[in-house]
Amino acid sequence: MHALRFRRTAVAVAAAAVLPFSLAACSDSGADTASEAGSEASASAPGTPSTEAGTAADGPFGPACAAVPADGAGSFDGMAKDPVATAASNNPELSTLVAAVKQAGLVDTLNNAQNITVFAPTNDAFAKIPKADLDKVLADKDMLTKILTYHVVGQKLTPKQLENGSFETLQKGMVTTKGSGEDYTVNDSSKVVCGNVPTANATVYIVDTVLMPK
Repeated sequence: MHALRFRRTAVAVAAAAVLPFSLAACSDSGADTASEAGSEASASAPGTPSTEAGTAADGPFGPACAAVPADGAGSFDGMAKDPVATAASNNPELSTLVAAVKQAGLVDTLNNAQNITVFAPTNDAFAKIPKADLDKVLADKDMLTKILTYHVVGQKLTPKQLENGSFETLQKGMVTTKGSGEDYTVNDSSKVVCGNVPTANATVYIVDTVLMPK
């Protein structure tokens, strides 16, 4: 009788010892399969942002996003690796903004800031301003700084937060946002044309009109 109990106990112990290894093997196999599937998905859709730059579900959206390169420093993956001023400099549609940021001496300020949101006007947005007025702003560093810092909020904003929001900017003025889905406006006048773009230290919403502080 004692021998029978001993054999049963030994079998139970052996089974308990084997079970974790079996589960681990299944887990490793599943991880390998998932990894292979992920690799295949990435290979089939090179223009889709990676997990680092956001997924298709929660990553960049908007009509102007189609103009962003599929790879390289100016791609979504590339921008996600650089601080915001550097990332913007790799996007040809933001060259006027980058020039203005350099003129105001704000490159280091933006690159060193943490967890910010930048509403980035396109070149076409600056082109809406009469040239004489734009030249005047670019020549006035204090005014230029106020305008540029009005486009920066000191926290990372998600699209959900933009649905009906009011946020203080680095210029200390307020911007208001509204919208839903992939359709958002800032201050009722500037439309987000490519939103939720990640950089190393900021979330960028590219807009079609320059925001002017009151």
